[in-house]
Amino acid sequence: MSAFRFRLLVTSYAVSAYGNYLNLIALSLFSYEVTGTAFGIGAVMALRLLAGVVAGPAAGAVTARIGRRTVMIGADTAQATAMTVLALCGERTPLWLLGLAVVVLGAGNTFFSVALRSAVPVMVGQEARARANGQLVTARSLATVLGFASAAPVISYGGYGTAFAVNAASFVVSGVALLVLRPRTEESGEPEAAEGAAPGGPWWRAWAGVPALLLGLIALRGTDALASSSHNVALPIVAELTNPADPALYMSRFWAAWAVGTVLAHQVLKRSREGHSERAFALGTCAMSCSFILAFTGLPALALMVAAAAAGFADGWTEIVYTSRLQAAGDRERGRLFGLSATAEQSGFALGTVVAAAALESVSPLTAVALFHGVAVCGALVLLLASRAGGGVDRKTTDVRYTSDTAPREGEGTHGTRTGDGRLPGA
Repeated sequence: MSAFRFRLLVTSYAVSAYGNYLNLIALSLFSYEVTGTAFGIGAVMALRLLAGVVAGPAAGAVTARIGRRTVMIGADTAQATAMTVLALCGERTPLWLLGLAVVVLGAGNTFFSVALRSAVPVMVGQEARARANGQLVTARSLATVLGFASAAPVISYGGYGTAFAVNAASFVVSGVALLVLRPRTEESGEPEAAEGAAPGGPWWRAWAGVPALLLGLIALRGTDALASSSHNVALPIVAELTNPADPALYMSRFWAAWAVGTVLAHQVLKRSREGHSERAFALGTCAMSCSFILAFTGLPALALMVAAAAAGFADGWTEIVYTSRLQAAGDRERGRLFGLSATAEQSGFALGTVVAAAALESVSPLTAVALFHGVAVCGALVLLLASRAGGGVDRKTTDVRYTSDTAPREGEGTHGTRTGDGRLPGA
């Protein structure tokens, strides 16, 4: 896939991500309108996260069976349909229909994410996968800020129906781009069922055969998601306490600085010629957690933005390195790994959201954030020690390198360099 076509795909992904983050706020407020209680908001969010957790183990098997591009288009179509229905029903939406819509959104997001992340090495080649991941992370970070910033005016002037319609349109843009660009997403040209990933098998079979170090990597990613839930829950409280006249401004500055940091991470990594693997991910997780803790210590405005930017830099760094590390696996194994990862991330965030909300009833935001991110730091240190103990891992499968472009080099296949015979690295 040429660099230009991949940038068009990244642009369509950014549009879809913008709609998602706009909808994140709109759907939360709309859930309160429909249910009438704060518990209803939590229940709707929990249902959405639960759908993502359940979809994780199945996503790898489904993408192997019917193809990644088909899964992405199907996920976009299903989510666009769900949001169109909500936009048309408006305030007349019954509770059961809202519940069905959020299940579609939660599962659809997981299916799309697993298919896209496992397809990147096929689209751009193994040597260019880290740079491509950086572009996707940058696009999503900018979309996050724009989605959060535009939610209030869109809802104020157009109502929830307009916000849902915009989200539906964003899914249509993503789906049309996949139909028109027709990116190659399968190395063999035809999807085939991966070993041990047949739909309907025991859920635990997905974990069988995964090397211990990779399991540790995925577990730390889930722990990171659990820790991240704490600052997402605590930030609105701090914003209200720090700037009661305009808490939205406080949050906008925080997330804007965070987004700048993630963009800088991509810029730094694409100029790096060093390989990155478990150690880089563990160190990045430590830096990210420490930065988020620092951001909740009552810093003045400028120092707060610096801390948020540092957290964003480490956040972008860890995501690029982590995603690229899993993509080093063989083509038939990537879907399974990203399905496991989606389950770990969604489970961690869901559990963390509930526990953090309960903890904030009795402890300060700083204490809650420090405790949760302290767990992530401990997990990162354990992984760091484990990666040093297993330092003999084949660097051909663990290195993540940036190249000058995302297009394959002359003489290379369009799917990039193969990584072994399909077995998981280190197995």
